[in-house]
Amino acid sequence: MSKKTALVLGGGGFIGGHLGKRLLKEGFWVRIVDIKGQHEFWDHEDICNEYVAGDLRDPRLVEKIMLSPFQNSKEDKDNSFDEVYQLAADMGGAGYIFTGDNDANVMHNSALINLNTAHEASINNVKRVFYSSSACMYPEHNQLDPDNPNCEESSAYPANPDSEYGWEKLFSERLFLAFNRNYGLDVRVARFHNIFGPMGTWTGGKEKAPAAMCRKAAESEAKIEVWGDGLQTRSFLYIDDCVEAVLRFMRQESFYGPVNIGSEEMVTINELAQMAIDISGKDIKINNIEGQAFVDKYGFKCPVGVRGRNSDNTLYKEKMGWEVNMPLLEGMKKTFTWINEQVKNSSLVASK
Repeated sequence: MSKKTALVLGGGGFIGGHLGKRLLKEGFWVRIVDIKGQHEFWDHEDICNEYVAGDLRDPRLVEKIMLSPFQNSKEDKDNSFDEVYQLAADMGGAGYIFTGDNDANVMHNSALINLNTAHEASINNVKRVFYSSSACMYPEHNQLDPDNPNCEESSAYPANPDSEYGWEKLFSERLFLAFNRNYGLDVRVARFHNIFGPMGTWTGGKEKAPAAMCRKAAESEAKIEVWGDGLQTRSFLYIDDCVEAVLRFMRQESFYGPVNIGSEEMVTINELAQMAIDISGKDIKINNIEGQAFVDKYGFKCPVGVRGRNSDNTLYKEKMGWEVNMPLLEGMKKTFTWINEQVKNSSLVASK
């Protein structure tokens, strides 16, 4: 019998790299497909057996890579991919998603990827598909109170995401679930809430808040800038807990989702910034930059998003009988240590 096989779309990214590494460790044969020619931080042999650099917007590529290495034809269901993880998307941090400058690309590119994936997974008889949605699909009107945001799964409708990125995620959730109903595609749909950790984007405008705060604290000796008044609230899930939660959800038999994958440890952005400062051991002040027109040193507009967002894990704990366990502080310490090293290395390169 052939060994288990997994396909990770978007595996050249942060979550995909960690997931690929975990699957390899479990003994899977792993193919990663990503538009990037290589993972930014890992060698290919650390995260997969085969790395394919390609554009998942191209249906011809998706048709080709959806066949497992042991599969003789699309009809050969016995040897089709056991697990397909669809993580690929046109995305980034708030500076990329919420300015409005990238809306057309975000919607067009991600929708094409998901349309191609759902179609080819169905006709290639893959055994199971995981789709990574986002907390950004939740209604803006349920996230106006920073102390009491409502991100329970059932609150998704009436729909009113605060970004086109969120609207595309909502559409693609429905796409994969429609393929389940109409074509029997075995799917699992999860909504990620701010995943963070080492080996991910930490500079350039597409980094998420934890990475941005760690970088700013590592770079600065005087102050760090926080967009808005800093009282907006979020929760952040460390990458190891995210991967574990994904695999547990993927491998249970009775629940398709959608379900939240995140932490319920909610903090203000100023608290997150202060956490990074405390970890750095520096005497740094927080400088809140208010006003939507502010542009940072990379040339990115600096919006702040909804006032409050926090994962509600009630449904996940009920269905999976498991909950995340990495405290935010411990995850931030690990992330700061790694980013601080990247900053030092960058400074050494720049000084030569």
